[in-house]
Amino acid sequence: MLKFRRSTANVIFKTLRKMSDLSRLGLSEGKIKDTEKNVGLCTTLKNMLKEADERSVEVDKNTGTLIYNLATKLKKQEHMPAIYNLVLEKKILNDMQLVAALEYVKANPVKFEVSALEDACGVGVVVTPEQIREAVLEKIEKNLGQIKTQRYRFNSGPIMGMIRKELKWADGKLVKQEIDSQISSILGAKTAEDSKPAQKVKQKKSEKKPAAIAKEVKSEEPAELSFSGFHKPGENYTTEGYVVTNSTMRLMKEHLERTGSQVRTRFPPEPNGILHIGHAKAININFGFARAHDGVCFLRYDDTNPEKEEEKFFKSILDMVTWLGYTPYKITHSSDNFQQLYDLAVKLIKSGDAYVCHQKAEEMKGFEVKESPWRNRPVEESLLLFEDMKNGKFDEGAATLRMKCVLEEGKLDPVAYRIKYVPHHRTGDKWCIYPTYDYTHCLCDSFEDITHSLCTKEFQNRRSSYYWLCNVLEQYCPVQWEYGRLNIGYTIMSKRKISKLIAEGLVADFDDPRLFTLTALRRRGFPPQAINTFVKKLGLTGALTQLDPLMLESCVRDELNNTADRVMAVLDPLKLTVVSCDEKLPYSVTVPNIPGKEPSHEVCINNTFYIDRSDFRISTDKDYRRLSTDQTVGLKHVGMVATVTQVVHSSEGEVTEVKVKLAKLSDTNKPKAFIQWVSDYQVAEVREYSRLFNHRSPEDPEEVPGGFLTDVNTDSLKVHTAYVESRIGSPPVYTAYQFERIGYFTVDQDTCSNKLVFNNTVSLREDSGKS
Repeated sequence: MLKFRRSTANVIFKTLRKMSDLSRLGLSEGKIKDTEKNVGLCTTLKNMLKEADERSVEVDKNTGTLIYNLATKLKKQEHMPAIYNLVLEKKILNDMQLVAALEYVKANPVKFEVSALEDACGVGVVVTPEQIREAVLEKIEKNLGQIKTQRYRFNSGPIMGMIRKELKWADGKLVKQEIDSQISSILGAKTAEDSKPAQKVKQKKSEKKPAAIAKEVKSEEPAELSFSGFHKPGENYTTEGYVVTNSTMRLMKEHLERTGSQVRTRFPPEPNGILHIGHAKAININFGFARAHDGVCFLRYDDTNPEKEEEKFFKSILDMVTWLGYTPYKITHSSDNFQQLYDLAVKLIKSGDAYVCHQKAEEMKGFEVKESPWRNRPVEESLLLFEDMKNGKFDEGAATLRMKCVLEEGKLDPVAYRIKYVPHHRTGDKWCIYPTYDYTHCLCDSFEDITHSLCTKEFQNRRSSYYWLCNVLEQYCPVQWEYGRLNIGYTIMSKRKISKLIAEGLVADFDDPRLFTLTALRRRGFPPQAINTFVKKLGLTGALTQLDPLMLESCVRDELNNTADRVMAVLDPLKLTVVSCDEKLPYSVTVPNIPGKEPSHEVCINNTFYIDRSDFRISTDKDYRRLSTDQTVGLKHVGMVATVTQVVHSSEGEVTEVKVKLAKLSDTNKPKAFIQWVSDYQVAEVREYSRLFNHRSPEDPEEVPGGFLTDVNTDSLKVHTAYVESRIGSPPVYTAYQFERIGYFTVDQDTCSNKLVFNNTVSLREDSGKS
């Protein structure tokens, strides 16, 4: 008897295991592991397999693929049984039919009919081999000459495409086999010549594009970001994963009446830190998309965490949005909606979709969190406790309001409200409970009638809860779209970690020009147009990449090359005294501020002028091209060549002065290089920067085991007492110049009436003349 029971138990166990084994779907081991992380999807698939077993349907590899694709691509669960029934009845036999079925559901979210579904996905349509044969024959005859000329190198893809249009539900494999068979019957067996690779046609040298043209094409800028693939206002239901309920179309109609089918986006930063280069991408995408479609973009401060928010951050965010060239349609705050959000939370509790929980924060962390013991407490009890939370009857951390939903990665019941006894900058002490991002974000999008909720990829795992919350509360539901986050190498962007750098004295503040916050980039002299161009060149993709700062610097250089006035400066001045000259000194010439453009200015050389100390050597070698005791050098703009007559040294042996004679430039005295110089000068402090970190990923423990603080480049700032042409006077802060042969420099905010300060923005392109 015992033996029989054990045998029966084993059979039952094996049957249950068979019913829930995801490997039956034909998935790889890695895919199974990924699927098991998504609790909701895993449950759906196991229930589908269970139904197949109950109906005695064999789940072969093809059926398994259809089941998996159906479960992952169809988010509107109420239509799942109708489509799944067609799969189990072998009426939907391939992925093409399944895609057609899903498209029908998207196009008909409310008016759904099974008969129309079957028509849409070709149920009952039979394409015979004879029909395929005749269709192939017709296309082959039209291309016969080309087939005989090209033989087996003939591209049969277009024929395949035309037949699939005519015979939509034809088996693709049978079509391909018929095409190959008919071509083979015409050409016969393959010859040795047919098996040789096709010879590449060599392009004549004369046909190649000149280097200058190729370079010009490469540097061409996109006018705006490309926003293809997004839905039109009112067509939310056509996007993949969008959930349609019985209220969706009514709410959509009301939304369109309010907005007039206008595109509406938002940029929703938290006012608890300084914006960085990653935010520049978000600003360009949200404001740029609205601008490209004659829509509007809100600037919404997500101010739901009062303990970290400061007034300076609010001002800085608006300042940076404006600096990048965008004007918000309206400035709003999440806190504008605190009362409405609270009222909806009460509604959520009443519908049984939220509950008050007493688990500690550490108990709710991670992805394998146990179900809360308070998840099923009575609605009336949660309502009373939530009111107690609002009225300050709990300590911080003693209670939260949690939503009954599961995020994509399997995280259970995200928190909607938490207790914080911190006054809010706008509402004061009115509230001691504050909503979380997971609860607030989608509802504020709904309140503002946002059409496209554009966010970075890390929020993709919140898309289902976004749709769930709007729908369960019967609010208009926008569409969430994700794009790849912008990361830059050799820097950090975390407010907390930058604060550590400041505390350690490694940088001055959040606007230190070595950082990649937007205030730091502005201070360093990066033009907003260059940052926008950089973002546009990256395009709108979902790829998460870490870019080299050189890409951004290239855009900056291109912009400043066209806009920055040229100035001569020497960072380490060396005095030169003229003992003789072919021209009468002082000698002046007119030079354009920017080559090839108006206006212009005068440069004047006197009996005394200064060059950079690096441009002089006592002795020379074959690679050195500038001034030495046995080599001349040209002086930019004035058309003169300097020859050393005497070198003066200090008592320590340092060169303090070089005496030279100047001659007119001629065919007989052409120098190897020309250098910048300054005669009438003013003193300026010049700050020269290099990368703040030594490694590309300073936060990566594998790359930097000791932590990012140990990776700081201690030589990333060098300060020079430089001489700059006096003609520039007292330029405004952020004025940009090209210091000829050195780089681009910008007037720093530390400049005052008796002190001119420049920041090195970017270097020039490699200059072989500086050897």
